Amino acid sequence: MPSVSPVIRSPALRGRDAEQDILRRLVDGARGRSGGAMVLLGAPGMGKSAMLDFAVDQAEGFVVLRTRGVEAEAALPCAGLHGLLRPVMDRLPALPAAQAEVLAGALELGATGGGLALPASVLNLLAAVGRPVLACVDDVHHLDAPSREALFFAARRLAGERIVLLFGARDDGPAPEGVPELRLGGLGEDACRRLADDLAPEGLGAELRASLIEIARGNPLALRELVGSLSAAQVTGAAAPPDTLPPGGRLWRAYADRLARLPAATGDLLLLLAADPDLDMASLVRAAEPACALTLLEPAERAGVIVSAPGDRHDFRDPAMGPVVYAEASSARRRAAHRLLASVLDHDHQRLRRAWHRAVSLDGPGERLADELAAAAAAGSHRGYPAPWLAFERAAELTARGDVKAARLAAAANRAWHAGLARRARSLLTRLCSLTVSEEVRGQAELIRGSLELRSGKTGSARDELLSAAGWLLDRDRGRAVRALLRASEASYLAGDNSRFLAIARQAAALRRPDDPAATQLMFEYLAGIAATFRGRHREAADPLRRVLEIAPSVRNPSVLVWAGVASLLLGDDVRALGLSTRAVEAARVRGAVSAVPQVLEFMIQTEIWVGRYASVAANAVEGLRLAQESGQLNSAGQHLAWLALTSAVEGDEETCRIRAGSAIELAGAHGLGVAGALGNWALAHLDLAAGRHAGAAKRLRATARTDGTNGHLVVRVMATPHLVEAAVRTGEHEQARAALRVLDRWVGSTRSPDRLALAARCHALLAAPGEAEERFRDALDLHHQGLCEFETARTQLLFGSVLRRNRRPGAAREHLHSALETFERSGARLWTEQARAELRGAGETVRSRGPKAAEKLTAQQFQIARIVADGATNREVAARLYLSPRTVEHHLRNIFAKLDIRSRVELVRLLS
Repeated sequence: MPSVSPVIRSPALRGRDAEQDILRRLVDGARGRSGGAMVLLGAPGMGKSAMLDFAVDQAEGFVVLRTRGVEAEAALPCAGLHGLLRPVMDRLPALPAAQAEVLAGALELGATGGGLALPASVLNLLAAVGRPVLACVDDVHHLDAPSREALFFAARRLAGERIVLLFGARDDGPAPEGVPELRLGGLGEDACRRLADDLAPEGLGAELRASLIEIARGNPLALRELVGSLSAAQVTGAAAPPDTLPPGGRLWRAYADRLARLPAATGDLLLLLAADPDLDMASLVRAAEPACALTLLEPAERAGVIVSAPGDRHDFRDPAMGPVVYAEASSARRRAAHRLLASVLDHDHQRLRRAWHRAVSLDGPGERLADELAAAAAAGSHRGYPAPWLAFERAAELTARGDVKAARLAAAANRAWHAGLARRARSLLTRLCSLTVSEEVRGQAELIRGSLELRSGKTGSARDELLSAAGWLLDRDRGRAVRALLRASEASYLAGDNSRFLAIARQAAALRRPDDPAATQLMFEYLAGIAATFRGRHREAADPLRRVLEIAPSVRNPSVLVWAGVASLLLGDDVRALGLSTRAVEAARVRGAVSAVPQVLEFMIQTEIWVGRYASVAANAVEGLRLAQESGQLNSAGQHLAWLALTSAVEGDEETCRIRAGSAIELAGAHGLGVAGALGNWALAHLDLAAGRHAGAAKRLRATARTDGTNGHLVVRVMATPHLVEAAVRTGEHEQARAALRVLDRWVGSTRSPDRLALAARCHALLAAPGEAEERFRDALDLHHQGLCEFETARTQLLFGSVLRRNRRPGAAREHLHSALETFERSGARLWTEQARAELRGAGETVRSRGPKAAEKLTAQQFQIARIVADGATNREVAARLYLSPRTVEHHLRNIFAKLDIRSRVELVRLLS
């Protein structure tokens, strides 16, 4: 019997589902005498070897042959064939004598002889093995020419054979004609996150993970090596994360070896591209004179090192190669490259880049270079290379004066924070401790620290630091001082501490001046309007809120657009609020204000809740949660978790709702987040109400009225009032319902919003005497039909239909109940759908489900998990996609199998296909 190579089990492959399917079909086809071949093309580290391992794993019952091209043996004729075919040479007697002689001579002596004899004998030997054969050749670009030609000859003639030939090759070389190709590109962001989670040590935060993913650029080996290179200090955040691939690692060495083969003049141009990733062709040509840059770049293009890019530029084919080019050059060569770049980047719009290159090359006195770089970094917004925070950091490094150095480090920290680099911002602020710091810089640093604490720490600490910063800045930078006060008020808002919020608003009002610029006036008006709203003086609040909307068009800033959106929401103009919050998200993204996006999404979601756009709420909350985690904003993550809990409650997914709400409430307790805790309680109350647990809902909603900063919040209490009234009426607590409704009425009456007026009218209908209730419900529905929220319209129809049924008017009840049922089914609201069906059955009508039979037996979350699993996802992949734990997914899957009376994933695929 022929010997079989050992089967190497490959690790889990992330983001390669389609490629795995192709290889699986290829191997299965060979079992039925439909053999074939495939060339796997990809850059170093993209997973070609792992895919070959996967194919081996699928080849049960096959004879597996493997070899790898070795550059040192590329000049040895037939060395590759020798490595691949030795295990089956005992089948040589099965060949015609002439072919056996040729093949033996090739493997023993390296004799090729030319013609068809050698390639034909290779094909016939593989066919003579007597069992299906999988032959894998990795690094085929290093194989000797006779071996490569013979194997490609065989690969084109496998129809009707039980043979699979797989080749792994770099994507920069010529592929064989007539052999199908499978190109392995970079992994997607979701796959990178899942792979990082597989590899990560305990305690790897989302922010650090995102930094590693950005460096790896979709290369799985790069991500593996980056995670493996982390120090304990980097994992905990005490040290800055890596900036490049680990020097000396396998991927680094592969890139360095590849670059070493290029001509020296080509290497000089590549160094320019590495030193300035934004370098355009015109500047490169000027730098290369008198040589021709296009000619010198040709070797790098042929080797697949660089590719053409938009904007008349060249990029490294693999972005991770640029830092290797830069680091492998000597210090003198790097400085010369920067000086040359500074001399050719002489346009006004290239001011920051020019100053950067001069500062890095030390082309002049350090202090002068630092002043030039800091001035360029401060001159307006800049997108591209270098990042402004990096420019300020370099300027600080070149500055000897302690106070100026401190100011530049503070500016670097501020820019890093806005770019979503919280760890980097904290690291830069830490360096201030050893410097002489002026009161103004101290105030700026406290403002940044307070902002970081506001997004990721305790709200009480954030408020105190921001108030301190406002005091330091007031006589030096009035605009920043007012902004610090506004953020301090936001800390009190997040905590649900209305008394502290109102105190800060009074402090701010005393600082107003008639000559304040528009942005500062807007902040004062915003605080005045919110403060009046919190006091219940809604008509008094209307004027400053309208002035916010009047001033907003003259100020371009995502935060200003958010404040204007909140003003619109409080005035009851949901359409305008949606438009403003959408513009705020777009503005934050365009400006590269990564840290602002999760916060802006919070306010967009709040508007979407009012109009019942729960599918959009879920999508935005998932994105907001991811961005908040990756930028280290735990407080924002808490709110997004709570919004996701609310969407789970709407869907009727009890287990997921409890997990998400519990996480939000836990974060709220640790960080003093009254708003996140109140939202989590509201989500659980919505779930109780949908399931008919009215006493539980009433108890949870009472918690949102707390004023001690634990899971209570005025805004959430008002938003949840319709649920509280419904639950309280069902449990006989009419006075509590009336008290809550009086607060809602005062606000709703000032807004003229049909959606809000409809909710108030519904609450009055629930509290009305039997003879009056029907008229109140009709008023509510008339208002609903003028508004935007279909979901709350359906909730009112359900309640009205229930009243009509109890009043023995089943025909009239069915009309409203049918309409409610259609909306609930369309929204995927399982528990509300069940309530509507139960009411219809009570009204004398038989109701059948419109969904698939499997869906009837599962909760919304279970059905979603079942569909994802049926598509081939693992438990960890499902968990990553749905923000659950793998253990929770496993628990769900056991329940799914039990409910559907199945035992395996294969049966699940068949059932749902």
